[in-house]
Amino acid sequence: STRPANHTMSSSASSVAAANLQSTNNQLVKCIEDLRQKRSILNSEIHQAAEERSKIEHNLEILREKLGRVESELKRRREGSEEYAKTLRETEGAYNKILESTQTLLHVLKRESGTLQDKYKGLNSTQG
Repeated sequence: STRPANHTMSSSASSVAAANLQSTNNQLVKCIEDLRQKRSILNSEIHQAAEERSKIEHNLEILREKLGRVESELKRRREGSEEYAKTLRETEGAYNKILESTQTLLHVLKRESGTLQDKYKGLNSTQG
């Protein structure tokens, strides 16, 4: 009579163990599914970030090209400005020399005119 009780107990213990195993298995499957879902979300975020990085790299390349063109243009304009400045310096220098020569010429002309006027002062009055 002890045997049937043990057998019933064994069967009951087996059922409990099987129920525990099934519960543990269900929890394990749920955890695995949660991990897969989180990995899937993360992979989607990784893909979006990689696309964003690709767009930024493309835009950066465009900006680098624009910067290169702007720098070239800026260099060309600065060189042109330096050429204008050089031409202006040379022209102003030559102009100043012309002014000095003109002033010297005017001074000499006035002096000669005065000398001639003094020299021939009497001639103008006798003819009149």
